Formats: sequence, structure tokens, C-alpha cells
Amino acid sequence: MHSITEGPVAALAAAVSAVLDDDFTPLCDDDIAEAMRIVERVNRRLAAVSTRLIVQATERAMPRRAGCTSTASYLQDVLRLSRSDATGRVTAAKKLGTWHDVGGHPIPVDLPATSTAQQSGDISPEHARKIAAVMHDVPAGIPRALRDDAEKILAECAKEGTPEDVQKAGERLLTYLDPDGKLTDDRDRARRRAFRIGPQGPDLMSPVSGCIDPTARALLDALLAKQAKPGMNNPDDPNPADPADAATKDVRTAAQRNHDALKRICEIALESGESGTHRGLPVTAIITMTLEQLEEAAGVATTATGGRIPVPDALKMAEKTRPWLAIFDHAGRPLHLGRTSRLASGEQRLVLIPFDRGCTKPRCDKPPSLCAVHHPEEWADDGKTDIENETFVCDGCHALITKTETGWKTIKAGNDHEFPGRTLWIAPKHIDPEQKPRINHCHHPEELLDQANESADDDP
Repeated sequence: MHSITEGPVAALAAAVSAVLDDDFTPLCDDDIAEAMRIVERVNRRLAAVSTRLIVQATERAMPRRAGCTSTASYLQDVLRLSRSDATGRVTAAKKLGTWHDVGGHPIPVDLPATSTAQQSGDISPEHARKIAAVMHDVPAGIPRALRDDAEKILAECAKEGTPEDVQKAGERLLTYLDPDGKLTDDRDRARRRAFRIGPQGPDLMSPVSGCIDPTARALLDALLAKQAKPGMNNPDDPNPADPADAATKDVRTAAQRNHDALKRICEIALESGESGTHRGLPVTAIITMTLEQLEEAAGVATTATGGRIPVPDALKMAEKTRPWLAIFDHAGRPLHLGRTSRLASGEQRLVLIPFDRGCTKPRCDKPPSLCAVHHPEEWADDGKTDIENETFVCDGCHALITKTETGWKTIKAGNDHEFPGRTLWIAPKHIDPEQKPRINHCHHPEELLDQANESADDDP
């Protein structure tokens, strides 16, 4: 049996330490350049090693045994990666790794030439991502042999050029494979359909990207034809007396008019009430702000879907709504709100939104809109459906809570805890032999800042 403390991985760590301790100052320019090439080649090969380790971890069901809902979330936990980084590595492993069937036999690699090139250090992970993106767009009607040849060509291109070169070559290759678009069918369109909303930036703006199918395009075009025409839905002229004059004075770009039209379309959909309910509440924008923010009409409020919105914008949205006032104690706990049935009421969900702010399992960042209400003291064990015995848990994490030896447990923090009323998660013994209760600070970043400040103050 190999020992991680004596094998190649340990030797690798020692070699890196030796390189870090080395002095590069005496080296000439040519040597520095050569060292950079060597280090880059090693980094590329290490990405292939990472792929092999991800395959091993997944096939051994390590994520499930560690109480994680996916391999990506396991990598986030173990390596402290961002969600996008972890997801990207898992995606790369699916394309470049050697997986096995239930009988232990290897399954052919999806992108074999790309995988080999990365293992040899000839291409970087970014090269591989560009190749995978091009191959994703190859029409399903292309023969397998021709598809394999296309991947080999891209891998050879990557050995000599930059990732941008691969992308350009891929665009030409796709044109060559299907010059008139006749091979593209519904399977390709279904595979490529997507609509992504990126994370909010410091300015609270969110990037969007994607690819819509012909039906979605036809529907959207019809709506934009009216809602995005000049003079319509202009925030600088919301109630024009003369529509024709408003159109003449409209200085927005076409893209800005499309944005404002989409916002109005969403408002119309929510105001119609035809979207029904979601987890016991009407489908609507639920926004939380403090009394101080309300009085000063300043600051940034939070939404039940995990977003942020300037308080003035939130107040404008709330002009036609019925506000709720939730009262919390000095520790931030909601005051009592109970009911006699098993399911939490919509009102109780509203109170939990500003308190839990999302799933309470450590390191889970799912917002309230993706969470169910869980009883730490189970209803079957006479646990009450009171706000003191309720907490948010997303569906994936909820499945981890069982009464078995491999299940997670949840309890509420007492009055003597640093965070009274918050939900504590206890891992099974095979994950944490000490079974130390854990808390999720993901939705409460100010707590981590406070702890960091206290640690800094304690340092001599």
C-alpha cells in the first residue's frame, strides 16, 4: 500500500519547497525564461494529475461519504475552491479523465487527443476548455470518425498556439464541418440552449449570457417589438404625455431599451399572479432591509434569491406591495411565531429569510428561495412547528439529515452560544470523529470579518 507521506506526491511537495527556497537572482535571462517554461509545463501536467484524483474521488463515492451533494461541492469543501473553479475542474475531468464502468473496465476518454496533450504538458487547462467548447458545438449528425479527427486537429493547434488561436481555428472548423447548417438539428439546439445570470459585481450589476432556441427567440422578439420600442419603459420618462414626443427624446441604446423592456416584462409576469406559489409563498420578489435602512432610504437590501438591491430601488418596487415587519431580539433571533401543523406557514418562511438568509449547512450558499423549512427537533419526535424550531435547508443538504450513523444532525444553538438561535450541524463520526457542531457563516460574512478582527487584535 502506498503512503502519501513517502510516495511521489510527497516528493513533489518537497521539490516545490526546494524551488521556492532557491535564489533565482544569479540566473541569466535565458535561464529565467527556460525556468518559466519548465514550471509552466509542470503546472499543465499537474492539472492532468488533478483530473485523475477527481476521477478517483468520484468513483470511490468520497463526496457522498463526506456528506457532500456533488463532486464539485466536495472540492469546494476539501480544497476551499470557488464554485466556478470546482465545477470547471469536474467538467474537465469528465472530458479528459479515464472513467470506469460498473465492472471496472475503462471507458474511452471523451477527448483523448486533448487529454494526452495535457498529460504531456503541451497544452494548458485553458487550451483544453477551448477545445471542449468547440467540440460541444459539433453537430450531432457529424460521423464519429470525423468528429475524432476534428478533436485531433484542435489538439495539434493548441500545441502551437494560444487558447485564442484554438477558438478561432475551432470556429473555422465548425464552418467546414457544416457549411450550410443542414447537419444541425433539434438535438444540437436542445444541447446548446442556455441562459446564465452571472454573480453580481461590486456595482450590483449582473452579466448575462446564453443561447436561446428559435421558439424562445420568436416569443421574445414579439414582446420586445412593443416593450423595447423608443419611448417605452424609459426610466428617465416613465409617464410620457405624448408617446411620439417621448420616442423622439429617447436617447437610450437598443441594448438599454431591451434591458428596460425585459424588466417590465418580468414585472408584468409577477403582477399577473399567474406564476402561483413557490415553497408556500406567492412568486414575487422578497426583499429584506433593516428599519434603519428603511428610514434613511439608503444602503443595500437583500433578496430571498440571494441577490442585492439598492434600498431606493427596493422601496420603489415596494410602492404597490404590503410590507412586513419582523421583530428580532438583541441576538438577532426572531420572536415566537408558531402554528399547530407540520408544514411551516408562509409567514414563518418570511421571518426565516432575514434570520437564516439561506441554507444553514456549513459552506452551503443556497439562498432562501431554494430552501425547505426543516425541524431540527423532528415533527415525528413531537417537535413543534414554531419559529424557534425551524431552519432553512436546501433540498440537497436536507437529504443528508438522517437518523443513521452516516447522517448529519441539526440542533439549535442555546442562549450561551456565540450565535444563539442559529442552527448547528453535527457531522457523522466518519467525517468528524469529534462531532463538533458547525455553523454556516456563508450568508453572514460580517461574522467572519468580526472573527478576523478579533484574531488580529489578539496578535502581539
